[in-house]
Amino acid sequence: MLPLRTGLKAALVGALATATLAATALSGLAPAASAASTSFAAVADTYVDSEHPATNYGTSRQLDVDGDPVKETLLRFAVTGVTLPVTRATLRIHVDDAVGAGGVDGGTFRSMPGAEWSETAVTYDDRPPIDGEVLGSLGAVAPDTWYDVDVTSYVKGDGTFDIGVTTPNADGAHYDSRETGATAPRLVIETGPAPEPTPSRTVTAPPPPTDLVPVLVGAGDIATPSATDSATADLLDRISGTVVALGDNAYPDGSASDFAAFYEPTWGRHKARTMPTPGNHDYNTPGAAGYYGYFGANAGPAHRGYYSYDLGNWHVVSLNSEIDMSAGSAQEKWLRADLAASDKPCTVAYWHRPRWTSSSRNGPDRATGPLIQALYDHGAEVILTGHNHQYERFAPQDPSGRADSARGLRQFVVGTGGAGLYDFGPVQPNSEARNDDTFGVLKLTLRPDGYDWQFVPVAGESYDDHGSGGCH
Repeated sequence: MLPLRTGLKAALVGALATATLAATALSGLAPAASAASTSFAAVADTYVDSEHPATNYGTSRQLDVDGDPVKETLLRFAVTGVTLPVTRATLRIHVDDAVGAGGVDGGTFRSMPGAEWSETAVTYDDRPPIDGEVLGSLGAVAPDTWYDVDVTSYVKGDGTFDIGVTTPNADGAHYDSRETGATAPRLVIETGPAPEPTPSRTVTAPPPPTDLVPVLVGAGDIATPSATDSATADLLDRISGTVVALGDNAYPDGSASDFAAFYEPTWGRHKARTMPTPGNHDYNTPGAAGYYGYFGANAGPAHRGYYSYDLGNWHVVSLNSEIDMSAGSAQEKWLRADLAASDKPCTVAYWHRPRWTSSSRNGPDRATGPLIQALYDHGAEVILTGHNHQYERFAPQDPSGRADSARGLRQFVVGTGGAGLYDFGPVQPNSEARNDDTFGVLKLTLRPDGYDWQFVPVAGESYDDHGSGGCH
């Protein structure tokens, strides 16, 4: 849960949260289990390969995960003798020590309750579906290294537990199978007395592990009857962190039925870790009632649509571009007070309508100017927006739109969540990168003294924009 400055109850498990992994870079040796833990070796494991759809790899010493050709890994564990409550269950898996065994995407791990497959018979043609709960996702993985996946939500005690691993990325990973012995996959079960229930009034969680770096990931203009929002939701399955939904979250009108029909089946599976902002389509329903009803406490207090929270060294502010933003407005005065109270050295803000844009459809929204000025006055670094259905990155600018490498705000337009894309018009000053034919999400890694950005395209697309910036 995140400490929210607005009094918003922290319904979110923070940026380093939900279904993510703690990677242990212990080369060559498995991490030692604690005294209150039991380690179970896999009773079956294999992979399947779309390039050889009728071949079984049950005796292979490797477990491959890849996107082209498609390779999927299957794991099975039999847990017995657990009498105390399970306090933590961890899948530990080792990347092969061969050159090239690592990759940029170690895969998404999903539960497969009741799956039917045999290690010595299953092939790509008759493989079971890997479509259960997302347990975790690995980013880049290195050869001869152990990685941990928290599977506590799935493994509750004795039973048989099947886990599948997939990735859409052509640069996946090669893990060691149970045939390797010492580096075989294992399931570590920690047990103990049932934990004390968390008091319902608690609003501040213990700090996240210090070895993990907070991440914001998301886009705007998301859920429609098309299948594209499903493709961007698939990206979130393998990127940890806090999801930011940048407005126009459910088309056409942001009604309760729009959220239920279009958002919930896709981006909705990441609702618990989503910190949203509303857009103009969300306000097509009076008072954005569908938006506030769907996101609840995560949308901020009192249906006002603006709030803030902290992630590591960063102060994060979600604002509302669909209400009064003028100097002296309630929102602008709240923003200045909020920024003045922050003790974090870095700040990122997000809302729906961009101050700067090269779109052929919706021009720059000058009404956001007072918010820009307040952020600039307090030394903020980054702005994320949507509204125009394309991707655009601007160089750091001052509130007048002049390049300012020393104190300027870098704005991203990420309206690539699923709604139909727009063309560009005349390129505006300080626009550094643009794309109008690729859906995807922006991943913003919040380092203690700066940030890294990466546009992550949907499967099958190759557009790339990435870079780094520092805090002022």
